Amino acid sequence: MFARSLGNDGAELCPLEPWQAEEFLAHMDRGRDFVGTYIPLPDVAADLTSARAYLQLYADKAAADTGRLYGIRLDGVLVGGVMFRTFDAARGACEVGCWLEPAAVGRGLITRAATLLIDWAVDARGIHRVEWLASAENTPSIDVAKRLGMTRDGVLRESYLYRGVRHDSEVWAVLAHEWRAARAGR
Repeated sequence: MFARSLGNDGAELCPLEPWQAEEFLAHMDRGRDFVGTYIPLPDVAADLTSARAYLQLYADKAAADTGRLYGIRLDGVLVGGVMFRTFDAARGACEVGCWLEPAAVGRGLITRAATLLIDWAVDARGIHRVEWLASAENTPSIDVAKRLGMTRDGVLRESYLYRGVRHDSEVWAVLAHEWRAARAGR
């Protein structure tokens, strides 16, 4: 399996695959309450069977070229992940998503990992528009979108039903030419 360094702090980005379901479930168990504040991932990966099914869903998406899932490891320990929740090369659009367990917060891991995904999507796959959706209450996720140079396109009012409550979703995006220009200025 390959791993891409995310810097000199022992952080790496690597694929997450169905055979890693036990490790993925242990990671979810460590961060279940925190990760579940805004996203249903801990509810979806509640036991070994459902964790394996979730990883298989993304293996199938990767095979169909409609999504991908990557783990973030810190000193070899799975602490979070990033994904192409949707990926449509024909339309030139994708959505990047993320999660992180509490022990790994504040290190810039999501920003660094998402940067690698966006670089690949824009440069290797010709993606024109990369989206980032977040609960309007999820300030850390919105801050990542800002650090990535994304523009807030708008708010989808009460569009997201989560644990019985309707939430507003913010839509952030960066276009390929904006991404390239920002990268050139870094």
